[in-house]
This record gives sequence, C-alpha cells and structure tokens, in this order.
Amino acid sequence: MDLDEKELEAVRKRLVRAQGQLGGVVRMIEEGRDCTDVLTQLAAANAAISRAGFALMSSGLAACALDESGEHDRKRLEKAFLSLS
Repeated sequence: MDLDEKELEAVRKRLVRAQGQLGGVVRMIEEGRDCTDVLTQLAAANAAISRAGFALMSSGLAACALDESGEHDRKRLEKAFLSLS
C-alpha cells in the first residue's frame, strides 16, 4: 500500500482503538452485561472501523482506483466504496 505514512498511522490507531472496543464487547458479553450496553459498545466499534475505512479510502483514493497495470479502474473504485457500506 503506497500511502502517506502519517495518514496510515492515523488509520492504524483507529483500528487499534476499535480492536480494544471489540475486546470490551466480548468481555461485556462474558460478564452477562445488559443487552443495550453491549449493543451501544458494538455500535461504537462498528463506527470506529467504518471511520478507519473511510479515512483509508480518502487518503488512498488514487491508489485504490488503479488496477494491476496502473490504469484507472472505475469499477474497482466503486467496489472499494461499496465494501464500506
């Protein structure tokens, strides 16, 4: 992945935070916590992962739109965007 190191580090940090949130969700389930509390934390983890995906997409838009030969591929870009929905 040929993206700016600073931008990749921001995405990595978001994903590490989301990983921690998911661990918290698992613990909450194991502890038998209230369903609404678990769902709230799960929604927060989901949002963090989505934000990381969008940040990666926005910082690497040009790279994500290229096929293996280096040509622009609109379908590839559309597929990448749709993967975030």
